[in-house]
Parts: sequence; structure tokens; C-alpha cells
Amino acid sequence: MRIFKEFRFEAAHWLPRVPEGHKCRRMHGHSYRCVVHVRGPVDPETGWVVDFGDLRDAFAPLRRELDHHLLNEIEGLDNPTCEAVARWIWRRLAAGIPGLCRIELHETESAGCVYEGEDE
Repeated sequence: MRIFKEFRFEAAHWLPRVPEGHKCRRMHGHSYRCVVHVRGPVDPETGWVVDFGDLRDAFAPLRRELDHHLLNEIEGLDNPTCEAVARWIWRRLAAGIPGLCRIELHETESAGCVYEGEDE
């Protein structure tokens, strides 16, 4: 079984490694939508894979660090592409969320990325 929980945060960033003149080289902001997926067996006692409240609690410190901040100033996010932010989130959640299998990060309604731990 796979479950998911969605989180939102607002943040600004700029991409220092894109060519001069690229619109993303200027500071701008996004209303990010992050969907955390967890895979595992349904516990016969509780009837769930994991408590959604546990996912909320695990994500809360990340949200405090990301929400209404400049991503470039956060350690490990000097080039905060969507891909880098998704990997950053994964690395901070993986130890505390057994069965973490996917991070979907949406920068806009039509653009985002999916990270499934392939670099770990």
C-alpha cells in the first residue's frame, strides 16, 4: 500500500548557475506543494501504513526552515533547483519515515519533479 500527505510552503530563490539573462537568475518566489509518499504494509492493528499525524510532525521542522525563507541561504541549497530541494527534503525525512518512497515537489501548477531516492 502507498499513502501520501501534501504540504505547502512559500519560498524565494534564485538560480546562480543558469546563464546571465535567464529569468530564474533573478530572485523570485514559488508557492511550493510537496507530496510525501510512503509505502508499506497495512498494520493489522491500526489499519494504516503510518499515521498521517506522524508525517505532519516529521515535516514540520522542514516547513519551518523552508517557509517564507530564501532557499539559497539554507545549508545545502546554494543552487536551489526543484531537483535539489526535493533531494534535500528526502535526505531530511528518510531516517525518520520508514517506507519513504517518493517526494513530489511542485514549483508551479504545471512544473515540478519527482524524487525516489535514486541518488541515495
